[in-house]
Amino acid sequence: MRIDHGGLLVSDVERAVRFYVDALGLTEVPRPSTFDTPGAWLQVGEQQLHLIGETEPGRAAQMTPAYDHAEVVIGYGTHLALVVDDIDVALQRAAAAGVTPPGEVFARGDGVKRVFVTDPDGHVIELMQTGIEVTGAEPRLTAPQRG
Repeated sequence: MRIDHGGLLVSDVERAVRFYVDALGLTEVPRPSTFDTPGAWLQVGEQQLHLIGETEPGRAAQMTPAYDHAEVVIGYGTHLALVVDDIDVALQRAAAAGVTPPGEVFARGDGVKRVFVTDPDGHVIELMQTGIEVTGAEPRLTAPQRG
């Protein structure tokens, strides 16, 4: 068994494609013409990300979880994780496309550095670099508390 693809409902397919291609470096691939709904397919390594265009205005916003800043910064909740070779290079590419992460890059504690960004529809995307040396001094990650 393996994961073939993930799908995200988006409000504007062209805008979403620009984000994932320009800011994150994914590659658009042909999509079969048998679909009646708008959309685009993107290649991510051996898997694909399917962007599904909404057919009812506002539907993408209704179905996308609304996270507060503290939740996005630590990836608390539903998110998609993309492994990058160099997190600094990935962030430079994102910045050149106008994307600024809401928080800083941080070590997870097991040799992974990561940072979270959001796409134009609010989907949370984790950029992660593996193979970092673990020092034991990495901060503890805790879920945000709502009062």
